[in-house]
Amino acid sequence: MQAVRNETIAIHGGFDVDPATHAVAVPIYQTVAYAFDSAEHGAALFNLEVEGHRYSRISNPTTAVLERRVADLEGGLDALCVSSGQAALHYAVSNVVEMGHNIVSVPQLYGTTHTLFAHYLPRLGIKVRFAESDQPAAIEALIDDDTRAVFCESVGNPAGNMCDIEAMAEVAHRHGVPLIVDNTVATPILLRPIDYGADVIVHSLTKFMGGHGTTLGGAIVDSGRFPWKQHAKRFPMFSEPDHSYHGLVYTDHFGAGAYIGRCRSVYLRTTGSALAPLNAFLLLQGIETVALRVERHVENARKVAEFLRRDPRVEWVNYVGFPDSPYHALAQKYLGGRACSLITFGTRDGQPGAMRFYNALKLFKRLVNLGDAKSLACHPASTTHRQMSPEEQMKAGVTPELIRLSIGIEHSDDIIADLDQALNAVGHGPEAERAAS
Repeated sequence: MQAVRNETIAIHGGFDVDPATHAVAVPIYQTVAYAFDSAEHGAALFNLEVEGHRYSRISNPTTAVLERRVADLEGGLDALCVSSGQAALHYAVSNVVEMGHNIVSVPQLYGTTHTLFAHYLPRLGIKVRFAESDQPAAIEALIDDDTRAVFCESVGNPAGNMCDIEAMAEVAHRHGVPLIVDNTVATPILLRPIDYGADVIVHSLTKFMGGHGTTLGGAIVDSGRFPWKQHAKRFPMFSEPDHSYHGLVYTDHFGAGAYIGRCRSVYLRTTGSALAPLNAFLLLQGIETVALRVERHVENARKVAEFLRRDPRVEWVNYVGFPDSPYHALAQKYLGGRACSLITFGTRDGQPGAMRFYNALKLFKRLVNLGDAKSLACHPASTTHRQMSPEEQMKAGVTPELIRLSIGIEHSDDIIADLDQALNAVGHGPEAERAAS
């Protein structure tokens, strides 16, 4: 069956019925290894001469359905699913860059992404150049002959900024490098960066795609469009024999699928951040309802943003759905006029007021996840971005008073009621005024 809309792909993509039992739910293939028909069959599998599974660190039938479904949702050629979003990011970048090379990134990044880029990769001889802003011109200014990729988050976490994907792709391609986009916050329900020229998509499936705060997982999606052979001088790893894999040439063997083929054969096979089959199954259950959940997330977030903006206890609100947001035009172009359910704001009385608000929340869960069905709150400066210097935090869009809200799918009146009562703790609410009089 050919599904053409994401709501249908989310339910049917990559699977019809189980050929062995005719089960309509994707089976959990809880196995480590797979039997060979013969010595010759085993050799053919390891030589990639025939299709099939060898070992669940490399591939698994349950995970394979998830990979196909995520690839179809993003409009990509193929996908690789791994144990976490952070592992996906690490593999996605490592697949194209080697010692002595660099990648260019926007400054607005998730905290652990920044740690990988600013501290871990440089120890391996890989430099990450952080642009002064998320503007394409700022990115282009840092690209040189040693650059191997441009990286951005489609919607920054927690900055809430939006990148101009089409312009970023044009800049990257003008210099012969791929654009890698973390699309975790937007999800393919709101935005498919490949449609605008992105080459590789990264997801933390832990967030909106899984949607229930139960399961870690990550995905890398390849558009299949970047011409690795054409840029063989920059990317010889795809078009020259790989001596760690009996001289395999990835572009020859996998064709347009060389990127995922190499990522699986080199990084997943060798370093082993494999996704457990049960986790793949649970993520598939979440994805079946992602379109409906995102619709409610977006609707509730709009009501919350409007409430916060009207409230005198709130100093500022960052929400691209407001016409005066500097990213409003990009939201119109890429999100169809909608806005994601990640909202940041600051209360009056700065960080002390923000801490009083945060501690007074009752319905909202105080934690560092996002994209859950439940409403969640985080203070990034003291948690997800704690390891960054104050200067680095500011460049990432993290100020001391910033509170990040991930708006859930509860009834909007209950969400707003909890925010209202917590804002009284700031010291400028009606109850505080009555107490002072």
